[in-house]
Amino acid sequence: MSKRMTGGQAIVGTLTTQGIDTIFGLPGVQLDNTFDALYEARNAIRTIHTRHEQAAAYMALGYAQASGRVGACITGPGPGLLNTGAAIATAAGSNAPVLCIAGQIPSSQIGGGMGMTHEIRDQSAAMRGVAKWVGRAETPAAAPEVLREAFQQMLGERHQPVVFEMAPDIMGKSEDVDLHELQEYRHDPIPAEDKLEEAARLLGQAERPAIFVGSGVFGAEAELQRVAELLEAPVIMSRTGRGALSDRHYLSQIMISGQELWDEVDVALVVGTRFSAPGLAWGREKDVTLVRIDIDPEQAQKPREADVTLIAQANTALAKLESRIPVHNRVRPSREDELQAAKQAALDKLAELQPQYGFAKVIRAELPDDGIIVTDVTQMASFLQNWMPVYHPRTLITPGYQATLGMGIPTALGAKVACAERKVICISGDGGFMFNVQELSTAVAHGIDVVIIVFNDSAFGNVKRYQKDSYGGRYIGVDLHNPDFVMLGRSFGMTALRAETPNALRDALREANSTPGPALIEVPFQEVPSIWKLIRRPSSAGN
Repeated sequence: MSKRMTGGQAIVGTLTTQGIDTIFGLPGVQLDNTFDALYEARNAIRTIHTRHEQAAAYMALGYAQASGRVGACITGPGPGLLNTGAAIATAAGSNAPVLCIAGQIPSSQIGGGMGMTHEIRDQSAAMRGVAKWVGRAETPAAAPEVLREAFQQMLGERHQPVVFEMAPDIMGKSEDVDLHELQEYRHDPIPAEDKLEEAARLLGQAERPAIFVGSGVFGAEAELQRVAELLEAPVIMSRTGRGALSDRHYLSQIMISGQELWDEVDVALVVGTRFSAPGLAWGREKDVTLVRIDIDPEQAQKPREADVTLIAQANTALAKLESRIPVHNRVRPSREDELQAAKQAALDKLAELQPQYGFAKVIRAELPDDGIIVTDVTQMASFLQNWMPVYHPRTLITPGYQATLGMGIPTALGAKVACAERKVICISGDGGFMFNVQELSTAVAHGIDVVIIVFNDSAFGNVKRYQKDSYGGRYIGVDLHNPDFVMLGRSFGMTALRAETPNALRDALREANSTPGPALIEVPFQEVPSIWKLIRRPSSAGN
């Protein structure tokens, strides 16, 4: 049934019918009608305003990664939308469903080059470089249909970010609009029977099978565990796939132990991952038989064509393999002792890296099993991503292969908004912290109780290490002048503490967790041993 409403009301009404309950963003003149509609819908959609558009998009990213639901943000056109670019690119790299609602210049002036406020040459084309899809509603009545297409593009196959535009005059125009009811967008193809049988045969007859997974396996944890146990196969999790199988299970492996086990794998089941580390850096690229499960046909053929490819959702394909493998499955002795020893050997190597290990042990001990860690790009984060035991999916959030410095604070805020009942800790360095330090204001203003730990070495530490190791200490552009972070945090009205040792960090975390409101903990940090000597990796690829 149609109802008369403005374009802004059509946007907000459609978001409501599609299950959006939170939106992050900044108001602006081209968004006035939509923000007024958000005011009308304030009991259905929570609007959280940030201090920068990049942070709004990162908060939407954190919301999406922590919950698996759509994260939404809203921004003005031109420079405002361009400011979201790093976060949208990170969402694309992380396969996160992020919807960006963007303003435009007046509809009659789009493409005119007349210097309208916030006009850029081709806004839609600019965003197509980072988002999967960009669309514009030319009338209020078109908004529900264009937004439905946005949701389809975002959720239908591999989750990806999208951008929806509307000009300000269209946002203010009134006409009859039909809102769509909530729709299921999941694409769930069924693989061909002959491919399922061949995959089951290869896996069942393998002598030393292994499973390599990324975040595309989230939602199929039970099926993954059952297939792994059938095959007695180690489950090697990429950094973005950590938690798909609890680290308490003897089959779970971190990347560092996985790369050693890889040398003896004959058949690998690869699920929901780009597969770049094993496929490009671990060796034996051509002599491991590959069975791929991926919802994206193009991605499933990279970095090389698999022996059997199953285009399907992870839970669908794994369930079908589970029922077929027993017919072909060879008898294998338990590998529990072997696999636990392999993992422990990797953990022992990591434990030699001090002080990272000492601080990391405290952080894990003080975080509940279902607590969420969000890592920025910093040496301590690199250690945690590889060492930290992870017990549940979506509890370790990283920048992925984009390695976007500065994503930590706002992404952690978004994760906390999505999962308000759970503890959230952000791990940042002093370099990345200052990219979005203004969002401490957002945390305090909206009561978003995250704990931010800043490891402060007064440098872009990763780059400085590289300049030392590769260029003989010819340092340029890496030393930083920082404020007093404790005083800075307190000036925003939050708890702020300093901890120089692991024991002091334990005390600080307990104080922060027992005090209402967000908290900042500074950890002065010196040069630390490198983790990268333990990791086989391509020169410039993620996983």
